[in-house]
Amino acid sequence: MDSEDDMLDAHDMESGEDDFYSGGTEDYDDSDDAEPDYGFVEEDTNDSAMIASHRSQKGYGVLKEEDIRRQQKDDIARISMVLSISKVEASILLHHYHWSVSKVHDEWFADEERVRRTVGLLEKPIFSSSVGGEITCGICFESYPPERIASVSCGHPFCTTCWTGYISTTINDGPGCLMLRCPDPSCPAAVGHDMIERLASEEDKDKYDRYFLRSYIEDNRKMKWCPAPGCEYAIEFAAGTGSYDVSCLCSYSFCWNCTEEAHRPVDCGTVAKWILKNSAESENMNWILANSKPCPKCKRPIEKNQGCMHMTCTPPCKYEFCWLCLGAWSDHGERTGGFYACNRYEAAKQEGLYDETERRREMAKNSLERYTHYYERWASNQLSRQKAMADLQQMQSVHLEKLSDKQCTPESQLKFITEAWLQIIECRRVLKWTYAYGYYLPEHEHAKRRFFEYLQGEAESGLERLHQCAEKELNQFLNAEGPSKDFNDFRTKLAGLTSVTKNYFENLVRALENGLADVDTHAAAACSSSKSTSSKPVSGYSSKTRGGGGKGKANSKTGGLGGRGDNNR
Repeated sequence: MDSEDDMLDAHDMESGEDDFYSGGTEDYDDSDDAEPDYGFVEEDTNDSAMIASHRSQKGYGVLKEEDIRRQQKDDIARISMVLSISKVEASILLHHYHWSVSKVHDEWFADEERVRRTVGLLEKPIFSSSVGGEITCGICFESYPPERIASVSCGHPFCTTCWTGYISTTINDGPGCLMLRCPDPSCPAAVGHDMIERLASEEDKDKYDRYFLRSYIEDNRKMKWCPAPGCEYAIEFAAGTGSYDVSCLCSYSFCWNCTEEAHRPVDCGTVAKWILKNSAESENMNWILANSKPCPKCKRPIEKNQGCMHMTCTPPCKYEFCWLCLGAWSDHGERTGGFYACNRYEAAKQEGLYDETERRREMAKNSLERYTHYYERWASNQLSRQKAMADLQQMQSVHLEKLSDKQCTPESQLKFITEAWLQIIECRRVLKWTYAYGYYLPEHEHAKRRFFEYLQGEAESGLERLHQCAEKELNQFLNAEGPSKDFNDFRTKLAGLTSVTKNYFENLVRALENGLADVDTHAAAACSSSKSTSSKPVSGYSSKTRGGGGKGKANSKTGGLGGRGDNNR
């Protein structure tokens, strides 16, 4: 696109959808001087950038196994050349200093003798065996000819059979084998890769090699494995990069800092709290407190799911009581106002006897409803994102070829459809985490909350419009008998929606990451604009299609317990 105003400024389209898309991509720059500036204007972005793998200012690289091995060998060769030591010694040094070439240089040239002593690279043998004749193994104490004896830099002699057993045992104990030392308990000499190659079995060599390769990633502060199940790629991250979100070649996006799934615009601390809350028992206790009452006798929680106030606890308790006042049912009857109207409770409530209990129950109910509201929408966007990923895979493997044949268009010219689906997947992820952001937004900051819900609502509206276009409007061309004259118009519309949605969500992320800093100057204008969309719609979408605020349209529902009580308990 030649130029793009963000969604907040490009909403001057009172004439409707057809006019908005009929003039080509230039129509998106139809802003009005009277429109308030919300601080979201940015320079043009490259519309063809793939959302999953081409973020702005990308500061990381994805490494395959061959890339890892090549970098590892290059670092070993560099240290070996600069320090004039063998590659075996260089690998021991690098592993000790977590594969940091600069750290090895600094420590070595500062005090080579100390480094050698610490790492176990001895310059002179500690033990000298007699020349000629048989040599006694230091483990089995059998005598062997010199060709059956092996030692590292320290010179301690051990037979090859004992060496093989010692190495095998250590390798099977785990990655600690990479720091293997001489079998002599008092000797600090390191055992290098050359001894493994010479004396270990093929199975043990393979294990050692895997440990050695993995250490290059796991001990390196600049690298991490992709946390996606079954993925064997690694990510090399550049320090000083603004965003911690990275995308692997397996299509999984995650946060470099906390290794949870990518969660911009929410910070890692908020994500940790949200995940803990979703998995904690605290919400179960809130549900119990809000929807059940304890049996007056045994104190077990009971849920009322029918109209009768006569409750009977489960065996062995079997206590019968009134749901309203928790008094014994034997005290109830016509003299108390009837079985369905416990006036004793009303009298007690007027005297303030139940105020604290009801207050606690009401607080628990409100807290549960609020959490359920945000969690439902968080989870719904996650499901929509997963569905969109499956739809994209189906599109790439089946539908694009079919569409290319029907519309007589090369697949290379259908790239805009893939880009739209990638944008939908990314936006679903962002929108999902805005609900975690909204849940932890302080309730007393009313201006920020209103502004946040306004921006979130606009984001939902725009994303739904893009998703519907890519999902439903595309079907008419997939099901068509032949080429359609409207396909070019569809291309323009979908590409335009992709671009303007991308632009808006990028600005939304920045606004939330900045803590809605512009709310003091722009909140009032945003809210008044949202109320007067009949004369000037906001954000590039028709006023009749705008979504509500951050609360969405779905009704909140409270979750239930696995076991539910009834009136016969």
